[in-house]
Amino acid sequence: MDEITSDYNFVSEEVIQAEINQELSTVGDMLRYLTTAISKSGVYCGHGSETPYQEAAQLLSFVLGLDYEELEGFKSSFVTARERRDIFECVRTRIFERVPTPYITNISYFAGLRLYVDERVLIPRSPIAELIDNRFEPYLQNDASLVLDLCTGSGCLAIAIAEKLGVEVDAVDISDDALDVCAYNVDLYNMTDEVFPIKSDLFANLEDGVLYDLIVSNPPYVDEYDMENLPEEFLHEPQSALAAGEDGLDIVRRILRDASDYLKPDGYLICEVGNSMDALSELYPEVDFEWIQLKNGGKGVFAISCDELKKNRSVFEEL
Repeated sequence: MDEITSDYNFVSEEVIQAEINQELSTVGDMLRYLTTAISKSGVYCGHGSETPYQEAAQLLSFVLGLDYEELEGFKSSFVTARERRDIFECVRTRIFERVPTPYITNISYFAGLRLYVDERVLIPRSPIAELIDNRFEPYLQNDASLVLDLCTGSGCLAIAIAEKLGVEVDAVDISDDALDVCAYNVDLYNMTDEVFPIKSDLFANLEDGVLYDLIVSNPPYVDEYDMENLPEEFLHEPQSALAAGEDGLDIVRRILRDASDYLKPDGYLICEVGNSMDALSELYPEVDFEWIQLKNGGKGVFAISCDELKKNRSVFEEL
C-alpha cells in the first residue's frame, strides 16, 4: 500500500502540478482540491479569511474572473489548460512561499468594500470595521463632519468611514508606499473630495488648529516576542507597520500623549492595540480605557474621551 500523505509540506510542487493538470476537470474539482491542499499544508489563515475553503474560493474566483459568490453556479464547468496553469501558480505561491492570498490576488475585502492591496501595506483585517458599521455609536455625534485616520495604510478605515458615515477623513501615514496605495483606493471609490491622504509622522504635519470629531487608529502594536513568533505569512507584510518595540506600545504612547490637542471637546480616540491590551492596562492603571466588546470577534480596541486624555496628559508625557 502506498504511504498516505497527511501533510502537504511533504508533497512537492511537481506532484501538485501534475494532479491539477491530469486529475482534475471541473471548477468543483479544483475547489475541493485547493481546499484540501491549503488545509493540509499548514498555512496560516487570518488575512481576510478564516478557513482553507475561503482561501481556495478566493484564489479560484480570482483566476476564473468570477465573483466569490458565483463559484457555486459554475462547479460543473470545465477548466481550461491556461486556467490550470494559473491555478497551480496561485496555489504554489500560497503554499510553498506562504504569500497571503490578498497579495496574490491584490484584492482585499473590508467593511463590505473591495480594495486593492500589495506588499506595501498591511492586509485589512481590523475589527474596527464593526464599529464603522455601527456608526461608532455612542462615540461619534450625529453632526460629525471630520475624522482623522492615523496610520491609514491601504486607506481601508478612512474610505469605509467616509463612505458609510458621509464625513471627510484625513488619512495619515508616514510611508510614501502606503500613501500611494491609499491614494489608489481613494481614486477607485471616487473619494478624492472626501478622503485626503497626508504624509505625516502621526500628528506632526497636520494643519494647526484643526480639531477632529473622532480619531481612529490601527497603529503598529506587535511586541518583540510576538514579532519573533509570527507565522511566515506576516513576513510578507511591511514590518514597520507591525513592530512597535518591546511591549508593542511605542506608537500608542505617542498617540495618547498628543491626541487631545487634535480632538474636539466631546471627541474620542478609538485605537486598536490587539494583544498589547494587557501591557497598556498595566502601563497606565489609572487611565479609564473603555475596552469595546466586539460581537464579530477581535479584541484590544479601546475608546477614550478627550477629557480623559487631557486629565492624564501628565501621565502620558512621563513615558
